[in-house]
Amino acid sequence: MTDEKLDQILKQALAPEISDREIQVHRRRKDKMKFGAIGKAAAVAAAAVVVGIGGLGYFNPVLAAKIPLIGRIFEKVEDDVIYSGDYTDKGIVLTNENQAGSLDTLDYSVSDSGITLTASEVYCDGYSIFLTVNIEAEDADFTHIPKHYTGMNISENREAAGFYIDGTWSVNGSSPEYLENRFEGEVIDSHTFAGMLKINLAERVSGSGELNLNVSGLGYDDDRLSDSEEISASHWTDGSWNMVLPFEVNGTDVKMIEVGEKNGDIVLDNVVVSPYQVIVHTTTPGKQRELTDDRREKLLSKDPDLTDAEMLEILGGSYEPCFTICFNQDGEQLYPDMEVAGRAGFAVQGKEIKTLHIFIFDNFDDCIRMEEEGINSGAADKAVIAKEICVE
Repeated sequence: MTDEKLDQILKQALAPEISDREIQVHRRRKDKMKFGAIGKAAAVAAAAVVVGIGGLGYFNPVLAAKIPLIGRIFEKVEDDVIYSGDYTDKGIVLTNENQAGSLDTLDYSVSDSGITLTASEVYCDGYSIFLTVNIEAEDADFTHIPKHYTGMNISENREAAGFYIDGTWSVNGSSPEYLENRFEGEVIDSHTFAGMLKINLAERVSGSGELNLNVSGLGYDDDRLSDSEEISASHWTDGSWNMVLPFEVNGTDVKMIEVGEKNGDIVLDNVVVSPYQVIVHTTTPGKQRELTDDRREKLLSKDPDLTDAEMLEILGGSYEPCFTICFNQDGEQLYPDMEVAGRAGFAVQGKEIKTLHIFIFDNFDDCIRMEEEGINSGAADKAVIAKEICVE
């Protein structure tokens, strides 16, 4: 889903009570995944041709397709995606591929509208599901998908290509929820994209379970187009790619730290630290979104089967989000995901996490100032809650 499409849906669904600042919050989070300049993307693509063996040992995108990839996509993309890290021995392999390109199972591979989606591996820390996939399309040319920055700073030189996805997901028979993120990964060749999708669970799960993934659309951008409206999701295919994928929660190196810090109506409930993410759970004040007849009609026009509870959830739930920033013991800011009411997520990206410094604001401008100035910013004094948490 494009930024413009997201803004339009938000304005239509939440108007008139949603403010321009709320829209800006969503854009701020998504802007961190914006594409780099076309010239830079082209340079990266050209450099890939001459890079020596690395990762899975690919010399260039053409040779890449001749080497088994499915079953090893974590290994291929783990250094460049936003939620990066070493996934070795963490996930479950759903589908393997041999030297001839044959799959050991077809249970997790589905084709429609000329596109084949194959689930490769899955990892779950109890709070999110990380799924790797292989996307193949014979009539496509993926080599012009631009890359976007995935680090806190451009100087980190970390980039990944993006692949849009529309549809819903559910776990263990729960109510379907809309897919919010997109596949991040690497273009392997003209017809092959390998990527990872992160799904944030509404509630913590344990043990084993099943992810019901119902994909209704796939698309990608094209760096050959100059107009921003044309570039964004310029290649889009509607279809039906539905899979039921087993997963097991891997609690290794996952910690949940109870906090209970309170200031007025805002509470820092707890913090979760896993190998790839930090999640700050809060209780925040706010006004109940009203489900007016106009809003109900607009939402039902998109999905006539929505219940009132589901529509209120789409409207943002009962409470407004705060604005949260997180640093480690070295003053390194953690990469923020889109913050929603009650949950702020951050990518670890290989950083050492011994101590966390968490700042929660009720003012957007103060949050932005601290984000720009760093942990020693004077804006820290404006935080509603400022908490140092020992992880080790």
